Amino acid sequence: MERLERALFRLEQGFELQFRLGPTLQGTEVQVYTNYPAKGHKFDRLKFRPLDWVYPNGWEDDCDKYCRLDLMVAGSYQYYFSCGDKEKVGGGYIIVDPVLRVGANDVILPLDCICSQTYLAKCLGPLDKWLDRVRVAKETGYNMIHFTPLQKLGVSGFCYSMADQLELNPDFSPEGKHYTWGDVGNLVETLRKDWNMVCISDVVYNHTAVSSEWIHLHPECGYNLVNSPHLKPAWLLDRALWHLSCEVADGKFSEQRVPALFQDEWNMNALRGVLWQQVFSRLRLWEFLQVCVDEAVEQFRQRLQAGSGVGSSPECKKQLKLVQDPQHRRFGNTVDMNSALDIFTPHSMSPSDIQECCICFKKRLEELNSGLYEEMNHHAEQAINCIVGNVVYERLSDQGPKLGPVTRKYPLCSRYFSFPFKEMTFDEEMQLMEQREKACHFLAHDGFVKGNDLLRNCAVPGSEAYLRRELVCQADTIKLRYGEKPEDCPYLWAHMKTYTEMTANVFSGVCLINCLSTPLHVAEAMLAAARAIRPNLYVMADLFPSSQLIENVFINRLGITTLVRDAMGAADRQEEEGSLSWFGGEPVGAFFQPSLRPLIPAVSHTMFMDVSPNNHSPIQTCSVYDFLPRSTLVSMACCATGSIRGYDELLPCQISAVREDHQYTCWNSEARTCDQVNLQTGILAGKLALNRLHQELAAEGFTQVYVEQLDEGVVAVTRHCPSSHQSVVAVLWRAIKNPETQRHTEDVSPMFIPGHIQEVVLEAVTNSNKKEDKNINGLPECTVEIQEHIQLKDSKVVKKADTVSKHNSIYQEIMFEKFTPGCVVIFRVTPEPRCQEQLGALRHHLIQFSPQYQTGSLAEHSTPSILTEPLRIIMSKLTLADMNILLYRCDAEEREDGGGCYNIPSWLPLNYGGLQGLMSVMAEIRPKNYLGHPLCDNLRQGDWLMDYVSERLLAKGGAVGEVGQWFQAMFGYLKNIPRYLVPCYFDSIIQGAYTSALEAVFKYMSSFVQNGSSLVKQLALGSVQMCGAGHSWAFPTLSPHLKDVPYHLSDVTNQVEQCCVTLAAGLPHFCAGVLRCWGRDTFISLRGLLLLTGRHLEARSIILAFAGTLHHGLIPSLLGQGSIVRYNCRDAVWWWLQSIQEYCTLVPNGVSILKCPVRRMYPTDVSGPQPTEAWDQPLYDVIQEAMQSHMQGISFRETNAGPQLDNSMNDEGFNVEAGVDQTTGFTYGGNRFNCGTWMNKMGESEKAHNKGIPATPRDGSAVEIVGLCKSTVRWIVKLHNDGHFPYAAVNIPREGQTYSVSYVEWDLKIQENFEKKFYISRDPQDPEEKQPELVHKRGIYKDSLGASSPWCDYQLRPNFLIAMMVAPELFTVEKAWEALAVAEKKLLGPLGMKTLDPDDMVYCGVYDNNLDNDNFNRAKGFNYHQGPEWLWPVGYFLRAKLYFAKKMGKQTYDKTVNLVKNILSRHAVHLERSLWKGLPELTNENGQHCLFSCECQASSMATILEVLYDL
Repeated sequence: MERLERALFRLEQGFELQFRLGPTLQGTEVQVYTNYPAKGHKFDRLKFRPLDWVYPNGWEDDCDKYCRLDLMVAGSYQYYFSCGDKEKVGGGYIIVDPVLRVGANDVILPLDCICSQTYLAKCLGPLDKWLDRVRVAKETGYNMIHFTPLQKLGVSGFCYSMADQLELNPDFSPEGKHYTWGDVGNLVETLRKDWNMVCISDVVYNHTAVSSEWIHLHPECGYNLVNSPHLKPAWLLDRALWHLSCEVADGKFSEQRVPALFQDEWNMNALRGVLWQQVFSRLRLWEFLQVCVDEAVEQFRQRLQAGSGVGSSPECKKQLKLVQDPQHRRFGNTVDMNSALDIFTPHSMSPSDIQECCICFKKRLEELNSGLYEEMNHHAEQAINCIVGNVVYERLSDQGPKLGPVTRKYPLCSRYFSFPFKEMTFDEEMQLMEQREKACHFLAHDGFVKGNDLLRNCAVPGSEAYLRRELVCQADTIKLRYGEKPEDCPYLWAHMKTYTEMTANVFSGVCLINCLSTPLHVAEAMLAAARAIRPNLYVMADLFPSSQLIENVFINRLGITTLVRDAMGAADRQEEEGSLSWFGGEPVGAFFQPSLRPLIPAVSHTMFMDVSPNNHSPIQTCSVYDFLPRSTLVSMACCATGSIRGYDELLPCQISAVREDHQYTCWNSEARTCDQVNLQTGILAGKLALNRLHQELAAEGFTQVYVEQLDEGVVAVTRHCPSSHQSVVAVLWRAIKNPETQRHTEDVSPMFIPGHIQEVVLEAVTNSNKKEDKNINGLPECTVEIQEHIQLKDSKVVKKADTVSKHNSIYQEIMFEKFTPGCVVIFRVTPEPRCQEQLGALRHHLIQFSPQYQTGSLAEHSTPSILTEPLRIIMSKLTLADMNILLYRCDAEEREDGGGCYNIPSWLPLNYGGLQGLMSVMAEIRPKNYLGHPLCDNLRQGDWLMDYVSERLLAKGGAVGEVGQWFQAMFGYLKNIPRYLVPCYFDSIIQGAYTSALEAVFKYMSSFVQNGSSLVKQLALGSVQMCGAGHSWAFPTLSPHLKDVPYHLSDVTNQVEQCCVTLAAGLPHFCAGVLRCWGRDTFISLRGLLLLTGRHLEARSIILAFAGTLHHGLIPSLLGQGSIVRYNCRDAVWWWLQSIQEYCTLVPNGVSILKCPVRRMYPTDVSGPQPTEAWDQPLYDVIQEAMQSHMQGISFRETNAGPQLDNSMNDEGFNVEAGVDQTTGFTYGGNRFNCGTWMNKMGESEKAHNKGIPATPRDGSAVEIVGLCKSTVRWIVKLHNDGHFPYAAVNIPREGQTYSVSYVEWDLKIQENFEKKFYISRDPQDPEEKQPELVHKRGIYKDSLGASSPWCDYQLRPNFLIAMMVAPELFTVEKAWEALAVAEKKLLGPLGMKTLDPDDMVYCGVYDNNLDNDNFNRAKGFNYHQGPEWLWPVGYFLRAKLYFAKKMGKQTYDKTVNLVKNILSRHAVHLERSLWKGLPELTNENGQHCLFSCECQASSMATILEVLYDL
């Protein structure tokens, strides 16, 4: 159950968002809710609505159903889902980005195009001068102006300390004028429409100015001593420190070495002593924590005397419960008397016992008070450390402001609380603390605690930051107290909401100041109010250095569009350069993503700033040579960018957000006077070029970024367009330290740029001319020489050295001649003409797969003929057998044709030679853009993989060869483009071809598959995966009289031969040579993989081919061209018969197969293999022979018996027996030395002494064979009655006479005896149970009857489930349902069924075929069927569960359907994640992967597909 509240999901407007069920939720009642508004409704963040499920296939399937949202409204939206009766099981947030529009025609301004310049509002002067001052932003290419608050400021002049949030700063109105918010709105709209500039403004919610009139009228809006009495000790300390500061300033403590002017460490040590003696000792702050002992003891005594408790001990070690005094008075805390009486109880009510108890109680109280005294002392020690540390920083440290002597203006330490009264003595102030009308005006200032949890409110109970003097205090602000809801502080909420709405009316967006210290629920409510007025509200915030998870919480809750990242705040250059990729853009050569794709967590959208208002002047911290390179680095980022007014002009001192009366200069393109700037000022010309370039790159889709360190300080940044494949490459030389005083390397290594350098977009050299006079900004004259849009030959700093050809590309070698610190050069690069043609043509041919390739495509003059028609037309010529070659074939299959799967150097071979091998790997690489994967390296390094793909198919000829020609032609383009682009286009080609192939595959299949879910389709592909035609796997020849048999010209014999598909049992172990065709596995799988998928002809061929090999009434367990056969399994013939029954039932006119001619290899039991043309007979005769043989009894010794046939088997194991019990009608067979069912593991370990011993002989009557026999007999009865089968009975020769047993009689015998003999009753006295001492599970069905080891009959295994499904009439519904419940509880695993009851003494769930030790039960994989969880029985379990659930009633059936869906979801997940794209043969216990299992098993996929068919 995913809870994604801290994951960030960002989408643009216009996207469709789908919610789909994860695997753990399938089969459960899930409802998705969201507060995204329905069409025509307003957004209410507290109002959630349910979403309807969409069923794309028209039927209720949990795999593919989804809820959808069409995202058309910007903001942050929450979703959650319920599951059954559980509310809010999981959930998260979706951020929909706003759309900003500019100009008279409301043109969209993409977020990555934003170039913002911040203006300190107080420096703008009168409103009528603003256009002249902000014109600097327009003329230097900015398209967003970010204003600090325009409101009336507090007396400090701090930009973010507003005296009145609703009043426009009066400084903007010159004498005789009164400007209003309406005038500001008109100016903002002028900028938007006429100058194409968006305006945003700061909003501050966490504090107001000390001078705000409204806060004194409504002191409840702040933290004061009335509503926050826990602050009383901190307030007392604050006042005491103020008085101490005044005394220090007056020289009172000079003799104690604490002068007004601190000079050394001695003064600091003396200050510590004064603080302790004069402040903390006198304040006795510990009394605010302590209990009045005498009062508490007296109260305790009275309770005891009133008879409140008598116990056994006057004292114990439990803790007393302290009750906090709500008014936080000295000794105001009390003790919970109930807890006290619980702890201290007298032996009796005698006065002496009560007195003894009170003494103990008093002692514990004194201990408690002592501990509280120590606690307050720890706070005091921390407070002294903080005070002294602050004094050292402010007055002694070189990094500090060096405030000088202590004065009333610059006190010893900042004041933490306002004091709006006249000066008075400390004792008089203490009396005010208890006067509510006065105490409510002692308001806490705002601030933050360094290193503290940024989300923690320092002013609430539980935080001691004010007491411990840990606050970095903003003494000109009052911290606002909102409470949890508007009702907690109505005036404040209403005031701030009005402020928010007024801002949203004027500006396109807001910047949240002090976002981390603003209560989330407050900011959430305010932004909701703003979006109600301006739906496309742009929201920016600076979350300072915080973890991504914390950032995501704020982004999600508040719907923040953009986070500010400050390049000046980066720890070093590497961090900045790395952040270009982190904060926007993809890597160069990124893969093309499909339009419908999983939504993956994103990183926040960023505004990358060269400097922010919170930083000191960059000129004070780095050299002037770094300004332009830094701006270039920022401008090349694939995100929004920003700066602050003054940076581009190279102002020597950052304009202070706190103290600054400076007014910005105006723009004048002609003159240059003290109050005007133009493009000759600072780096303005360079910034104009960079801003234009940044916007162009974003608008034209240069979304890919690559950053490279060329030399120390020299960085190259590439922005690449994935459609046109043009690039812009910026090379810049950073100069953090002044190169005039610091040594730097003289030579820069040459750079190789792939493609054709079309122009030098910008070339800039920073020069500092030392002069004694100063310019208008007080900075030594600095000039920036700029050239724009020049040819490479005209460059002054670089030159083209040579043209080099490598990796299918022409590289321009660039030499850096006069490239010095502070230099910037930017190249525009286009592919070489030949390369451009190849890319354009390639994209043109890829349009058939996706319209995203339309941009940048070019039609060719001469197109290879194979590419003149769409690939889907070529694909339509392929058969499903051809598709097996195109899509699959593992290494063993490929090697039989003389090839093998492609081996990726330094990694692994692909699982398939066909496209699926590549698709499985690319599916891992593509979503993550993992271009460093060994497969991508291999593609960049050479054409080997491309040649492998095309040549492998070309060698096959025919329609497959045509697809090979198509690949060859497409790869022809690929071989002529830059190698760094090969992986992404190779993926596009493979992905397009693969999708086209799947579309063609499904067109050949049944409507069940075509209209089925994604899980149905994935499983149906198992039919293509496992069914292939090959010379070495060929069937015995089918009768030439049979119609519709496929033929081909053999490469080996050069003769026309039949080429029927065979079905591999499993990949990669059972798919080639003699081990490919297993009779049992073929027919377990045939219904699911061939009949249900609509491959009826292939199914018929397989049935008839095996019919031709019938011998001794059995079909072979292994079939190698019919001649290399083993007839050592008793169940394969019954699975064959079951498949014929299914064919007759599922295929239109399926009974016609019964008359099809069968070419017999063994006309008699004594004959060897006969020539292929020797003997034909109808299938119904072969069926009758199989039934007759069993009724008469089968007994023979395997041909060629001995070690040469099977070196692990004992001699007796080669004797094969089978027959029918004439009493019960049950088939039986086998002996203790062979294993004739699917549980066929033969011991192989000499060390463990299990060689030649079957792990699971299952001799006697195996339950599933009895069920299959019953199913067949019942079916033959119906066939005969319907006139499709000429035989009504089988004959038995006995004592020289022939007896006839009708199929009706046989059917009835099995029906009458099955539950009598196989069911293990709940009743211990059941007369049918002959060996009750062997029973260890009741309410189940035996695994066999009459085994040579009787206890084996009673083992719980999943085989009875097969009988349940093929012959459900044998089972009483209630008994079957009970047995299914036991199987579910004991045998069902995550993917498969345990092959043995885990309670059995020989159970072992981990299969290791390599293990050879002395463990009889495990060595050499002896436990193959003694616990490991096989998948194919799960299909029968689920089908049986569904069948009998329907008999149990609708409620039970509905519940079962949900269970089945939930179980199947695990198989869906495995299929999705498997590189083999299949379901395994088995897993180890609890679903753990088994190294020795086939990764794809035909029976596993077939039986799971059958479950979906039944659903």
